[in-house]
Amino acid sequence: MSFYQMMQLDPASNRKLRADAAPETVRKLRLAMVARSALIVLFAIVFIGVMSTWFGAENSSMAVSIFCILLASRFVGFGYRISDSLLSMGLSFFLLLTGPVLALLPHELFWALAIDFVSLLAIIVMTCENPGLGNGGLYTFAYIFLSGNPVRGDAFMQRAWLTVLGFALCGFVLWHNHRDQNRDRTFVSILRGFSLRSYKCQWQLRLAFGVSLLLALFSTLDMTRFMWAGFACGSLLADVEVESHIHEKLRDRLLGAVIGSVAFWLIWSVLPVNLEPLLGPVGGMCLGLCAEYRHKTMLNCFGALSLAAGMYGLQGAVLLRIIMTLLGILFAILFFYVYDHFVMTAFVPEKSRLAPYRDDPER
Repeated sequence: MSFYQMMQLDPASNRKLRADAAPETVRKLRLAMVARSALIVLFAIVFIGVMSTWFGAENSSMAVSIFCILLASRFVGFGYRISDSLLSMGLSFFLLLTGPVLALLPHELFWALAIDFVSLLAIIVMTCENPGLGNGGLYTFAYIFLSGNPVRGDAFMQRAWLTVLGFALCGFVLWHNHRDQNRDRTFVSILRGFSLRSYKCQWQLRLAFGVSLLLALFSTLDMTRFMWAGFACGSLLADVEVESHIHEKLRDRLLGAVIGSVAFWLIWSVLPVNLEPLLGPVGGMCLGLCAEYRHKTMLNCFGALSLAAGMYGLQGAVLLRIIMTLLGILFAILFFYVYDHFVMTAFVPEKSRLAPYRDDPER
């Protein structure tokens, strides 16, 4: 395996290879993981910085979303032929642009829920034919992030142009890397296979409805930084095998948020003012070295709190992060058990719920 190929490995895969590798190979794998993380952070800083300069700082949330989709498009396709996939990506980008803004306009729970649910479900159905590959969490994250950072007027027009550019970039990467896959499989065939008795379809419905309900409820109540609760909720519901480790994931999410927020508070308190802007990039660098969910959640706090500390103050931002994460977790677990009791168990056999894709080689 070349050094470049080593750099393509995610931290979990890198760690597995190191377990049985020779000492020299272990050193190369570790160096490759550090180089990969550094390059991703550098690319993120340049990409998001340039896009924010061109299209306005208020549209940095769309720049971040495009950046994440761009990275994922190298490795994850949509599971059907490329012509249909490009059309679906275009429609998904359009819904990412319009859905979060339209849902906030009426400021009424029912209409916000309806717009968010339709938009999210359409995005998830189009992009998540293979739920285990991660597109559910990715596109849900983007929708939640954009819901928490809406724009109007000239800023919205700038975001629209940024969305067009983002689709062109991500679409090219998707076409380049997946154009020869699933040539005989159409999106229409995916829709025809939609069934309420399928775990995949119930997972799509549960994810879309759960996140939509939280966004509509919390935004209607004007809760500050409600997208942080959305991230916690979406992270849980997007897990395709959450039934088998729901309590473990909830625990790791809460511990990660609390420990990460407290660690940020302690470091920020003693760090010289001129070094404070480095906390976000350093956290991102360390994030690229982590394989454990709890550790990723901890380090995600650094980037989020680096921005929020300037708006709410250090203590206010830390408390807000912990509280909103806790509310998102409580909402997610309550919704999960209600949906599981009244809907999931009525349509999907227990065996399919506990290990939906574990033995399926196509997943």
